[in-house]
Amino acid sequence: MTVPEELAELPYADLLRPHEGPLEPEGDYDTVHLHQREFGPRSAAEGARFLEAAVTDCVFDGTGMRRARMNDLWVSGTRFTGVSLVESEWLDSSLTGCSLAGVEAFGAVLRRVRFRRCKLDSVNLRAAVLREVVFEDCVLRDVDLAEARLEQVAFPGTRIERARLGRTALTTVDLRGATAIDLADGYESLRGAVIDTGQLLDLAPALARALGIVVAED
Repeated sequence: MTVPEELAELPYADLLRPHEGPLEPEGDYDTVHLHQREFGPRSAAEGARFLEAAVTDCVFDGTGMRRARMNDLWVSGTRFTGVSLVESEWLDSSLTGCSLAGVEAFGAVLRRVRFRRCKLDSVNLRAAVLREVVFEDCVLRDVDLAEARLEQVAFPGTRIERARLGRTALTTVDLRGATAIDLADGYESLRGAVIDTGQLLDLAPALARALGIVVAED
């Protein structure tokens, strides 16, 4: 999945029009451009639909976007803090240089989504579904993926810190490019992941503890 670095590179860039109004529940945001806007707790975009839209240098703070649908959404330089993205759906979308902190996104569905140079801190993705998702050069800190399903997910250049993987199902998940893998729990859920030899050696003590293996010298 090739992600444009600049707004002008989007295939629908010439169709974008500025959106100056508020966000509304069940709103339709087709080929709109949100630029340097701030949306707080009073902004309600539950069930909103974004199609071939762009968001640049915006702030979403406590915004309600439960069950919103994003199709071909391009997001750059934007901060999400305490936002509700519960049961939201993302398809063919990308986030570049974004920060997500305290975001509730449990039950979300992400397919063909790319995160590039993003920081995810205390993001709740419990029971989410991630298919063909790439985290490139990102930091994932205290991300909760318990009971989630990950399929064809990769982490090139990404640092994973204290992630929760309890009862997570992994299918063809490529961790070989990750710069660090540190789990708060769920080491047994790594079944279905691909790692390299160096990562195996780093993970060996934690894997042994998770499997109840006692390593002792004579």
